[in-house]
Amino acid sequence: MIALDTSVIVRYLVQSPPEPARRAGELLDGGGEIGIPVVVLLETAHVLRTIYAVPRPDVATVLIELLTRRNVRLLGLGVDDAIDALVRARALPGTPIADALIVAMAKAAGARPLYTFDLGLARHGIEIAVP
Repeated sequence: MIALDTSVIVRYLVQSPPEPARRAGELLDGGGEIGIPVVVLLETAHVLRTIYAVPRPDVATVLIELLTRRNVRLLGLGVDDAIDALVRARALPGTPIADALIVAMAKAAGARPLYTFDLGLARHGIEIAVP
């Protein structure tokens, strides 16, 4: 397995600049097993939203498509948990992708309640507590 950084994922998804996008495609489309750290997933969502102005529902959709590829493994969180979080985040107002993945990781680890000052995290289906 190889691991990919945000820069490779973003080049592949936006297909720009052409040469780096082609090389990124060779890695992702080549069939070899690829690991994508959860932090890379979050950073990719951030870059697509802020630099490329991709609407949040489209960001969630493209990340789901990436995670469901046969050769992609998510490092640090189960794919089913990540997809469930992204599906829920796609329908919520604001910028919930990072929050949804934070909650998914806490749930997967059995870490409850989630202590936070952000009371809106409860909308992701986890018990929260304020420190």
